[in-house]
Amino acid sequence: MLKAEMEASGLFTVDVARAAYTWEGEEYLADYAIDGVPKTQALDKPQTDPDYSPDFSKYDLVISNFGWNAAPWPETTQKAFETFMLNGGGLVVFHAADNSFPQWEAYNKMIGLGGWGDRTEKDGPYVYYNDEGEEIRDTTPGPAGAHGPQSEYQIQLRNTEHPITKGMPQLWMHTKDELYNSLRGPAENMTILATAYADPDNKGTGRHEPALMVLNYGKGRIFHNIMGHADYSVECIGFMTTMLRGSEWAATGKVTQEIPEGFPTAEKSSSRKFEKK
Repeated sequence: MLKAEMEASGLFTVDVARAAYTWEGEEYLADYAIDGVPKTQALDKPQTDPDYSPDFSKYDLVISNFGWNAAPWPETTQKAFETFMLNGGGLVVFHAADNSFPQWEAYNKMIGLGGWGDRTEKDGPYVYYNDEGEEIRDTTPGPAGAHGPQSEYQIQLRNTEHPITKGMPQLWMHTKDELYNSLRGPAENMTILATAYADPDNKGTGRHEPALMVLNYGKGRIFHNIMGHADYSVECIGFMTTMLRGSEWAATGKVTQEIPEGFPTAEKSSSRKFEKK
């Protein structure tokens, strides 16, 4: 879905680099085969693919969808990616990509905040906004990462002048998705662009949780988006707009795209059905 939408924008050409192994998911492999990508083998336990080594230097941008419990990349691949980012590469992490690689120190700095994977106070503070609009960095001990049942939720911009969010409504509804809460991490060189209220009535924290963030790592730019759990979540026009604009910014430092017609309002989400070709 992302590949098709990014290429349709006319701004990107997209290659997919999938590891040789996936943790479980055998029933999905046939439907989600990708042209030009070797067949993936489903395993009962995560296993590092020793040959996973994309040539990051060929690209302006990497989008990660390696999720919870993903096997670590080979050490040489990790180092190559760190070099790519330090030298000015772009990175987009969305949804469960902030669950992955908890032992990789540089990756945790790149994403700023993460969840699950035995992340605790040792990894950094909880970061959120309170009802007074203040950014809070909370060092209380506890595990990182939680969410209530999937639901629609409202995005609130906290930075309306950043190229990614400029021109968006201050409030807009995102369609059915998981709303991550209690993320924690180094949170260095990080700016929160938008939050979402995690309602206690939906097993939330009662806090305004980070939803969209930008970071720097060396000369590299990172866009971090907590949304995107399922196909219907990705079909949200608000989600896809943030991904396309965030990707352009991470790659170039600028955003040339307009806010599309049909963008969600404060009261109503909007989606565009994806037709697989």
